[in-house]
Amino acid sequence: MFSTHAVLEEEEASNMSGSKSMEYRLEKVFPVYAMGLPNHLDSNPVVSVSNSGSTVGDPIWDAVREEAKFEAEKEPILSSFLYASILAHDCLERALGFVLANRLQNPTLLATQLMDIFCDVIMHDRGIQRSIRLDVQAFKERDPSCLSYCSALLYLKGYHSVQTYRVAHALWNQGRTVLALALQSRISEVFGVDIHPAAKIGEGILLDHGTGVVIGETAVVGNRVSLMQGVTLGGTGKEIGDRHPKVGQGALLGASATILGNIKIGEGAMIAAGSLVLQDIPPHSMVAGIPAKVIGYVNEQDPSLTMKHDASKEFFEHVAGSSTGERSKGAQGPERQDEGN
Repeated sequence: MFSTHAVLEEEEASNMSGSKSMEYRLEKVFPVYAMGLPNHLDSNPVVSVSNSGSTVGDPIWDAVREEAKFEAEKEPILSSFLYASILAHDCLERALGFVLANRLQNPTLLATQLMDIFCDVIMHDRGIQRSIRLDVQAFKERDPSCLSYCSALLYLKGYHSVQTYRVAHALWNQGRTVLALALQSRISEVFGVDIHPAAKIGEGILLDHGTGVVIGETAVVGNRVSLMQGVTLGGTGKEIGDRHPKVGQGALLGASATILGNIKIGEGAMIAAGSLVLQDIPPHSMVAGIPAKVIGYVNEQDPSLTMKHDASKEFFEHVAGSSTGERSKGAQGPERQDEGN
């Protein structure tokens, strides 16, 4: 157990007095980043991370460690796992690298090799350092089943898929395409998520459940987008070049929504579950159906943050009334035709 309990008890005394204040501080600080940042704060105000791994003012990492210590006390059988995954590391970057490496390893792609790759990329990429924090907050803030930052880091394959993609994307941009595609393959095999490493994905992304999500090579996903399970951002054939959707920031893509072709999904749009989208969608519109049509507009600036998938009661009553009227006309049509003959 590597004296896990001794380590926990030693740190508990120094952190006990600040634990309550940290709880309130985190709830006040984090939502600012979830809602987006002013341009003058884009230099990464969340955390200052050096190449040596030291952290200054990293409330998310502080929260992860506090939650891990609490979980180890509550469930001692997991204390060794929690120590190896979180408490043995000095920053969120290295803890994430350890978790991803152990989830994606196989007999010929060793965890030690993968951890070297992940840490080498993440510790030298300020953009990824920022994104992994904004993403974990997206899961905590928007997914009611995500009870803590620690649980997102350790268990949620949607989060793991996006962070592995971020490393693969950096490798792709460095010209290391074979390694990037190897990581894409492992993401698909282990998590059931297929994201091409050349795709461009913003920050503050929620991949809820993750299973069955497909994001093509030339797809673009803006900041603060939420994607449910089974979402496809695909092409329409064998054409080459720019052929995948461009999703504006703050959009909410419902379960099993299929969006095909080089089309634009406007900022703050909501795509209903099971929709087939084949043409541009205006900003802040609500679309549904096969093929999808605009059925209304959303009031929220970013429906991805509220995660409200349902339309209003008045809308459903209107649809139900229209559907009933159409069926009545259809039923009367043949009778009138018979009478005319």
